[in-house]
Amino acid sequence: MSYAQNNSVIGKWNVISSQTGTEIGVVEIYQHQGELQGKVIAIHNPKDQNRSCKNCIGTDKNQPLVGLTILRGLKKKGSEYSGGTILDPKYGKYYSCYITLENDNKLKVRGYLGISLFGKTHYWHRVK
Repeated sequence: MSYAQNNSVIGKWNVISSQTGTEIGVVEIYQHQGELQGKVIAIHNPKDQNRSCKNCIGTDKNQPLVGLTILRGLKKKGSEYSGGTILDPKYGKYYSCYITLENDNKLKVRGYLGISLFGKTHYWHRVK
């Protein structure tokens, strides 16, 4: 596994709550079989560290959040990675997704249904 230098989405990212603006956990983005994936490697709130994905379906159901793959199937298209999905473990919902670097330390993560116009954007910050 290679860790990213500048201009790469590969690496560890702090996930920021869109409601509170605080860091809620860390996702590690890595390459697997030609696609990008991302898994939760840390949750900052101690009371949530042993939570599982109760609302998830299929093989993700009741899996611990730490270690859960939430980004899947992203492929590079121009300056973004798209064509994959992102899992919202709170609700167990999967959304179409694309990610792109805003700068070396800020990642734009967009999840949506149907077309990207109908979605939500989050910004993650590189772990230093």
